[in-house]
Amino acid sequence: MKFLSMKAILTFALFFSITAQAQWKSYIISVRGDTLNRVDLSGKKQGPWVVHLEELRGEPGYDEQGYYVDDQKDGLWVRFSLMGDKLAEENYRWGVLDGRSKYYTRLGGLLREESWRAVDPNKTMDTVNVYDLKDPTKVIDRVVVKLTNTTYKHGTWNYYDPQEGVITKSEKYFLDKIQTDADIKKAEIDDDLKPLDVAGTSKTKKDEEAKPEAKKPQAIIDYEKKNAGKKKIKSRDGNTGY
Repeated sequence: MKFLSMKAILTFALFFSITAQAQWKSYIISVRGDTLNRVDLSGKKQGPWVVHLEELRGEPGYDEQGYYVDDQKDGLWVRFSLMGDKLAEENYRWGVLDGRSKYYTRLGGLLREESWRAVDPNKTMDTVNVYDLKDPTKVIDRVVVKLTNTTYKHGTWNYYDPQEGVITKSEKYFLDKIQTDADIKKAEIDDDLKPLDVAGTSKTKKDEEAKPEAKKPQAIIDYEKKNAGKKKIKSRDGNTGY
């Protein structure tokens, strides 16, 4: 009886394995038994992948591993030299760079950090946060932009001395446009001069000067003119204050 039960279990496991593998057009099995480099029946790459590229025409080879969703890179991808040294950590969304990417020397020193912003390829417009240049954690505005690329340099890029581990240069980008010192200075000046208008009701001095005075009714004008020379006569203008 036990033999029959074990046989049934093995038969079910074999059937499940064949059924699972039948959904892939191609795949490989890792040394640990994992199913990698899967291509579904529609020809799209899915799930965990490993890529091996040999040295070619003087260009160094590398090994790369990450994840595919519907034929597009998704999430963290890590690249190594053929000697096993980590060269890069890149994050992807919709198949393009998104978020932080880090690049290293063959000795492990950090070379640079990049910041990217991927956009939905099905959208032509997007709303982007504008951060305070003096406080990158503070959102000061949101703007609608027309999209022309699928990923943009967006945020702070840092370049390092790989031996000392200190930043040697830093750049700030807004949708591929680098923010210069002049831009930062202008933003600081504008920020000092521009009043904070949370409710959208603040008025400038020019607005106040341009505002016409409320015109008195003709009956009140005639009454004031008639009693202009008399004492202890108060004109009534509708004001209820003191």
